[in-house]
Amino acid sequence: MSIEREVAPERVGFDGKRLAGLDAHFARYVEDGRLAGWQLVVSRDGRVAHASTCGMRDLEAGLPVEPDTLWRIYSMTKPVTSVAAMMLWEEGRFELTDPISRWLPEFAAPQVYDRGSAGQPFTVPAAEPIRVWHLLTHTSGLTYGFLQTSVVDALYRKAGYDIYPKAGADLAQACRDWAALPLLFQPGRGWGYGVSTDVLGRLVEVVSGQTLGEFFRTRIFEPLGMSDTRWWVDPAGDEAKRLAALYVPSPAGGAATRFDPIGQHALQEPGLQSGGGGLISTAADYHRFTAMLLRGGTTGDSAGERLLSSRTVRFMTRNHLPGGVDLDRLQTGGFAETTFEGVGFGLGFAVVRDPVPARTPSTPGTYYWGGAASTAFWVDPAERLTVAFYTQLLPSSTHPIRPQLRQLIYSALTD
Repeated sequence: MSIEREVAPERVGFDGKRLAGLDAHFARYVEDGRLAGWQLVVSRDGRVAHASTCGMRDLEAGLPVEPDTLWRIYSMTKPVTSVAAMMLWEEGRFELTDPISRWLPEFAAPQVYDRGSAGQPFTVPAAEPIRVWHLLTHTSGLTYGFLQTSVVDALYRKAGYDIYPKAGADLAQACRDWAALPLLFQPGRGWGYGVSTDVLGRLVEVVSGQTLGEFFRTRIFEPLGMSDTRWWVDPAGDEAKRLAALYVPSPAGGAATRFDPIGQHALQEPGLQSGGGGLISTAADYHRFTAMLLRGGTTGDSAGERLLSSRTVRFMTRNHLPGGVDLDRLQTGGFAETTFEGVGFGLGFAVVRDPVPARTPSTPGTYYWGGAASTAFWVDPAERLTVAFYTQLLPSSTHPIRPQLRQLIYSALTD
């Protein structure tokens, strides 16, 4: 499914020339080799005002980025899992304050890292249980093995969990393995990027009685018409030709260099459906998801099916961090793409509290996230705006794409 412009930019308060200048700016990333290619979608009032592509989805094969290109969205999966969990919450299936051990008994007695080495760690009992809201806000103490900045993530790697899970582990087994490892901090006492949303995905499975993929398909993707969003691409199918190649910056000069060791994982059916980073999608599909959020939880079609209450969406996109502090006040561990100044965290999304400390234009109440391969999206309810950018470059901190995108988008607004 492809995506095209639906309304002239000027009709919804944009300067068309400035949006064209935005394209020219990011085209230079392609011209000098920093990116292979990219795709951008900007909508206002629910209508696409700007949709553009540039460069190649596969440099080596000479295949251009097209409107229906498939992208690894990695951590842009997390908001989808968070929406899934909150759909069950709206049904009264759990409370946000419930201990997750009610459904995942392996987390009944978590231990917290106190001191020592990966070879001989010393732990203390958790002062309180991991609760559902801890998973949604990344305040659980769970971490990622690939961060490589703490003893705890070294223990994750030792247990076989690095960028990808250990061979043969499904989501249930992974949760049992993670529960046996110490937490990075006491639940609710810090913010740490990690497998919290994967555990949340397992919670969705146990509570709903469906696999995460089945829940996504029947409760989110089909109602929204997200027919291209998936966990993997069959290498023998026609869709494999639409999948963008994955790149990393060349150590020699920063040019994008193909990285098949990780890129090829998208062509294999995963044993673990990762609610934290496993989806592949198109710009059109993910636009349907962000448009649903902007509309306050409805599909927006003639059927008008509601996935979430508008009150729930507003609740999710407020700052839920303890004491209402900025995220950088609580951040623990190695996720350092940004300082998160002026930014809080809600139930599945970062939330802008004040754009001034980060020196990047935005609106208070804007919520957003991105993926490891430099994809990004945000929803600005005050400006009635959604933006999504797609490319395939690891890591996402390589270039200042996201702040530049905000700078140029907000500079193009005229009303």
